[in-house]
Amino acid sequence: MQEQQTPVARPWWRYGMVWMVIGGPLVVVVAGIATAVIAFRGADPVVTAPQAQVAAEEAFDLQPAMAGRNHAATGSVPAPR
Repeated sequence: MQEQQTPVARPWWRYGMVWMVIGGPLVVVVAGIATAVIAFRGADPVVTAPQAQVAAEEAFDLQPAMAGRNHAATGSVPAPR
């Protein structure tokens, strides 16, 4: 008579499919945290003062932000210079 061999149960961490199921969401969480850190460290300043109240040096630095804000508010594209 032949003896039937029962398969040996392996621990859960020995199965590759488990790591694929755990690894996918884990990569997404790590990428989201990294994106949030980059966004908060390199956030652009909020433009609150009108152009006339800002010093001449700062007005030049804020031109792209003001143009973007105006474009978002009105939908018109500024004329090229």
